[in-house]
Amino acid sequence: MDRNERFTNNVSSQQDRQFMEQAILEAKKAEAIGEVPIGAVIVLDGKVIAAAHNLREQDQEATAHAELAAITEACRKTGSWRLEDTTLYVTLEPCPMCAGAILQSRIPRVVYGARDPKAGCVDSLYRLLDDPRFNHRCEVTDGVLGEECGALLTNFFRGIRERRKAEKLARREREMGQEE
Repeated sequence: MDRNERFTNNVSSQQDRQFMEQAILEAKKAEAIGEVPIGAVIVLDGKVIAAAHNLREQDQEATAHAELAAITEACRKTGSWRLEDTTLYVTLEPCPMCAGAILQSRIPRVVYGARDPKAGCVDSLYRLLDDPRFNHRCEVTDGVLGEECGALLTNFFRGIRERRKAEKLARREREMGQEE
C-alpha cells in the first residue's frame, strides 16, 4: 500500500461514522468522570467486541488509555493477542504507546477522529502505523467525525482552564481579605 494513498483515505463510510459515534459515547463517559474525553471501540465482523475510555486519572495509571483498554478487552474476548480482521475506532489520533500496541496486536485498520499535533503518532508527529521497518502496517482512515471529536477535547480543556482561573481568582480574593 502506497504511503500517500493510505493517508488520503479520509472518505468515511456510514458504518465508520456509526462506530465512531460509539467511540464518542465512550469519550463522553470519560468526560463525565473528569477524564480526558477519549474513547475507543474495536469492531470484528460488524460488531463491537470492545469499548473503552481513558481512565488515567481515576486509576492513576499512565497507560490507562482508551486504545489500550479496548485492545486488552478485545484480546480477552477473542482469546488471542492477534486482533486480525478487526478495526479500531478512536476519537483522537493514537500516541506512540498506543500506536505500538496497535502494531503489536496486529490490528489491520485504524479509524480516528481528531488529529493530535502534540502526541499523534499515526500522522501528526510520526507515521508509526505505516513505517516499513515494522513487520505490520495498518490501513488508516482519519478525520471521521473529526470536528465533533476535536470539539469534545477543546471544550474539556477550556473548562479546565476556566476552573483554574476561577480558583486562582478566589485564592487571591481570600488572600486579600486576610491582609486587611
